[in-house]
Amino acid sequence: MEIILKQDVPNLGHKDDIVVVRNGYATNYLIPQGFAIMATPSAKKMHAENMRQRAHKEAQIREEATQMAAKLEGVQVTLATKVSSTGKIFGSINNIQIAEALAQKGFQVDRRNITILGDDSIKEVGIYEAVVKCHKDIKANIKLEIISEE
Repeated sequence: MEIILKQDVPNLGHKDDIVVVRNGYATNYLIPQGFAIMATPSAKKMHAENMRQRAHKEAQIREEATQMAAKLEGVQVTLATKVSSTGKIFGSINNIQIAEALAQKGFQVDRRNITILGDDSIKEVGIYEAVVKCHKDIKANIKLEIISEE
């Protein structure tokens, strides 16, 4: 079944994408939850018109995301946390703390757009990398330095 996504759906597509999914997935989950609508010919025409109108706005958003990614590229964030004598962190460092540290540096990034490479959480002192998703396909790599809190 062909559907038009009304919002981003992880591992399926982004808002306004036309995708083909199984009938049950569309009728039992995506459409009732308000994530998608059926792609009828009239809905496709309306979708095409909306996409034409949105193309200019999308170009502006993409430009802003490119500029933000350029500023973020290579930024190093240092996080201090309580550490045991063996170098293990009490608890873990996750993307919420990274988003807060980036906000202190002047970058407003949603925590859901930060992915720690390798693992979902950091449990030891060291240097790690994370990817910040600025737009659909525009990403920036940042370095994370986890140090002991004195």
